[in-house]
Amino acid sequence: MKPDMNELDEEIRGHMALSIKERIERGEDPEAARRAALREFGYVPAVRDSMRRVWYSRCYDEAEALARDLRFALRFLVRAKGLTGAVVVTLALGIGANAAIFSVVRSVLLSPLVNRDADRLIYIRQTALGIGTENLTFSVPEIDDFKSRVKTIAAFGDFSTVDFTLIGFGMDPRIVKAGVVNGSFFGVMGLRPALGRLLNASDDGPGAAGVAVLTHRFWTTALQSDPAVIGKKIRLGPGVATVVGVLEPSVPYPEETQIIANVVTSPHHLGATMVTDRRHRMTELFGRLATGASLEAARAELQDVHASIMREHPEAYSARAQVQLRVTTLRDQLASPARTILLLLLAAAAVVFVIACSNVANLILARSVRREAELAVRAVLGAGRGALRRTLLAESLVLCAAGAMLGLMLASPLTTVVARYAARFSVRALEATVDAGVLWLGAGLAVVAAVLLAYVPRLPAPDRAGGLRLAGGSARMTAGTNRRLRIFATIQIACSFVLLAGAGMLVATLTALQTANTGYDMRQVLAIDVPPSATGVGGAAALDFFQEATRRIGELPGVQGVAAGMVVPWRDPSSGMKLQFAFEGYQPADGEENPTCRFRLVSSRFFEVLGVPVIAGREFTDEDRNGSELVAIVSQSVAQRLFPNSDAVNRRLWWNSLGNGQPRRIVGVVADVDDEDVVQKPSMTVYHPVRQMGYATRLFVRATGDPYALAPSVTRVIREISADKAVERPTTLEDVRAQVLTPERLNAFVFSAFGGIALLIAVVGVAGVLAFSVSARTREFGVRMALGSTPSQLLTRVLKEGAVIVTVGITAGAVFGYVLARVASTYLGTTRMPGMLPAVGAAAVLIAAGVIASLLPAARASRVDVLQALRSE
Repeated sequence: MKPDMNELDEEIRGHMALSIKERIERGEDPEAARRAALREFGYVPAVRDSMRRVWYSRCYDEAEALARDLRFALRFLVRAKGLTGAVVVTLALGIGANAAIFSVVRSVLLSPLVNRDADRLIYIRQTALGIGTENLTFSVPEIDDFKSRVKTIAAFGDFSTVDFTLIGFGMDPRIVKAGVVNGSFFGVMGLRPALGRLLNASDDGPGAAGVAVLTHRFWTTALQSDPAVIGKKIRLGPGVATVVGVLEPSVPYPEETQIIANVVTSPHHLGATMVTDRRHRMTELFGRLATGASLEAARAELQDVHASIMREHPEAYSARAQVQLRVTTLRDQLASPARTILLLLLAAAAVVFVIACSNVANLILARSVRREAELAVRAVLGAGRGALRRTLLAESLVLCAAGAMLGLMLASPLTTVVARYAARFSVRALEATVDAGVLWLGAGLAVVAAVLLAYVPRLPAPDRAGGLRLAGGSARMTAGTNRRLRIFATIQIACSFVLLAGAGMLVATLTALQTANTGYDMRQVLAIDVPPSATGVGGAAALDFFQEATRRIGELPGVQGVAAGMVVPWRDPSSGMKLQFAFEGYQPADGEENPTCRFRLVSSRFFEVLGVPVIAGREFTDEDRNGSELVAIVSQSVAQRLFPNSDAVNRRLWWNSLGNGQPRRIVGVVADVDDEDVVQKPSMTVYHPVRQMGYATRLFVRATGDPYALAPSVTRVIREISADKAVERPTTLEDVRAQVLTPERLNAFVFSAFGGIALLIAVVGVAGVLAFSVSARTREFGVRMALGSTPSQLLTRVLKEGAVIVTVGITAGAVFGYVLARVASTYLGTTRMPGMLPAVGAAAVLIAAGVIASLLPAARASRVDVLQALRSE
């Protein structure tokens, strides 16, 4: 340690003052005493320089000794290939996993956005938790109220997501997810063009020309970065737009869109319903804080204005919905969906690192026991405890540096895998890369591991006699060493139990979701998206198209039935509207509102094609068309809730959410099917016939054989009827549901992988502890057999040791997991605890693994030769 020169100055001056005082007391002249003291102690600067030289010399000697120890450690570890390989690979897994997950965490939670002044960019949303809606979005009148009343927001930007049929760029008609925005949107978001220009105020208003901006990803992937796209005209649904620019690479939010266009490209946005109906909510809202305004001030003002709007328009806000306003920074909004899962991944990686270090500590500790004779010789020859510890530190540094280098090599492919997984929760994960920050993380983890591992082994006794006994070959595994080995093995089992129990919970959840009954025929029904073409969404032309398409597709070989609808189950939950209905013969209680039900449009034979039973009454027919009696079908939950003691058929209903709906007669009751939630719930649904409403965008084809074999023929028929129709995503309902369950499947896979790695390391750790224990206790086993113990008794004894390690580890893991879940719930909200089955399953797996890990050392103990064991000393 470098000396403190100021303290040195004070100490030298103190000695000089004392010397001068003593000389004066003996009768010397003060001036002569001062000169004598200076001759005795020298000048302070000279002493300082001398001390510096001594310190630098010592540092040089220490560095030279450490370099010598490092060279020795490298030669030693090259010879010990088994130990070196096990330690390096184990540390590489722990460091690589942590580096990869840290890369994704930093990309999603810590990296800045490309948006200009992103810290002043906010996201505003409504919630209606009373009806289970996290994001209610906004209507145009609500946004206009905010613009006219709020002062802490300099400008607002709105964004509506629309599916357009794109015709242009020399491609076949295709569906693109587009954003419809006002001219201020890009200015509010602080984004810039990569090519051309972005939208501005001149692009607003019903008289503006249709213009569009391509997102950077769509431009680079679908159009191969063609700079000639600027100025090209394309058809977006019924309108025409000119491409004016390409957006710079940025985080897509609220949707990953291909095109962003102005309002005039969407006729729906110019209609009276969109412009005037306060309950027609389909727009996301962003804002940029005014100069000097804080997020807290803006949040308070927005919530006050929102409360006044609700008071002024109570008809637009259901009391049961519990509508509230939420205001966050855009950065927090982007990160929030992924924060919990990433922190859980980071915790899992940290647990794996702890397991890896524990396993490596066991290997190092076991090796150090065998090296006690060597260390004892060094001590006898004069090596101090510092020199011995430095030798161990050098070996740890070499091992951990090698493990870190291999781990950082693994970090790049692991980052790609984790980023693809995390991208389902936040698109920012796709930006994750391995850079200098990750290198520093790997180096830091390596240093931490090296220091910990250097202080795990016990040094030999400092007395000469004890050292000579060790050097003479009488080294034994002490009780303390044996206890530390078992502690490290127990830590591995405990951490493995936590990961395995969590993975078991996710696997059990996934299994329950996959095996749940949906009420649909999942295997034989092919769902196809056929969105509106240039002719528009509804009307006679759309009805004629679906009528002709269902007729001609139904004549194809292998087709059992065809129907049309507006929602593909589970794939289009956002497309399903909920309306408030009034029912003949049902009177809400005081203070209760009319029930809100899902609103669905379906064609004739819809329930037959999808395999949904009709419980009472009839299904829709081709006669349920414009000009005929208005009819509806309700789900079983509607009938049981509203008419528990009577028949719902022939009762009348009407909706009152969008004005004065005309009465409709209920002609049938069908079984509940939940087309929004993969976990089926009672479904309050009202079905209307397509031919009375003029709107459908999905076809359902029931096949007698392989449904996918019909896709080319169905596409050909649709294109023959209408050449500009897009035919998208032909998928069986079984595969649709599998795609929806992909996040749960990925969760189960990723955490099972962590649990598997932890289990593998733990098994190796337990086996290593027992194997070393058997090896060190050869003489003891020989004595026991000489005194009458049988091989089976020795086998049982070693197996019991393994069982004790596993049992204590499982118990500690259960306690640690419970405490961890409680702490996590404080910061991450409600945290699920594994049920009895996952916990018991994890314990059973660990017990079985512990038995397997114990078998080989136990068998070795049972085969000990008595005479050879007694002569082993």
